[in-house]
Amino acid sequence: MTTPAVEITGLVHRFGGGADAAAAVDGLDLTVAAGEVFGLLGPNGAGKTTTLRVVNTLLPVQQGGVTVFGLDVSRHATQVRRLLGYVPQQLSVEGALTGRQNVAWFARLYDVPRRDRAARVDEALAAMDLFDVADRLAGTYSGGMIRRLELAQALVGDPALLVLDEPTVGLDPIARDGVWDRVRAMRAERGMTVLLTTHYMDEADELCDTVALMHRGRLAAAGSPAQLKADLGPDASLEDVFRHHAGIDLAASGKEGLRDVRRSRATARKLG
Repeated sequence: MTTPAVEITGLVHRFGGGADAAAAVDGLDLTVAAGEVFGLLGPNGAGKTTTLRVVNTLLPVQQGGVTVFGLDVSRHATQVRRLLGYVPQQLSVEGALTGRQNVAWFARLYDVPRRDRAARVDEALAAMDLFDVADRLAGTYSGGMIRRLELAQALVGDPALLVLDEPTVGLDPIARDGVWDRVRAMRAERGMTVLLTTHYMDEADELCDTVALMHRGRLAAAGSPAQLKADLGPDASLEDVFRHHAGIDLAASGKEGLRDVRRSRATARKLG
């Protein structure tokens, strides 16, 4: 039996206020199969980004269990990080550095061996179609180029699991397509698993093998996009599925939800 890329059991995470505080993630069970593209959907405040941050070891496992390729993220955080590439909602590019310098910095963070570093940086830049502009300041890049540069940063460590938190927010349709064309190519070449969040239902429908809908910190539904649509009705779209299980969740847009909205808007403004 193949070890899952990610396995989450009974995950609970609260921000502040101790045991009586409302749970951002509330008893979540989730399994991401190795090699698949898995989409985590839900309204702002549903707990998607919190879940990703626990998987990434950026937040602790307060209750429950999380493993990445069989490694417990609480006990083997360093080993888990070596398996990951991460593109957050917030921009992670330094505009005063060149594209090459940005990727080289991440190669050091991911502990790429010094002897391999230059070649791996060039490979990641070429894969994202940025090699010819690698020595330009990143601050001169377009929005789509910036997102591709962030992907190059995440890929330079040759991750087994690529985690993308709203990777195409603020991009026009052509730039979005360009980002996903390159993710598909890298996945086909390397066989990596992709775990992503997105608010674009068409994106999730087209790209994901499996989607999971979160609502108020809990799992509301999971399955292939085709299966979830068929369960709702013959003419249902994935957006219909989203609304059926989560609705427009204004009540859940508490502090975490407002932070997510602000981050997404700030990112969109920076990407132009």
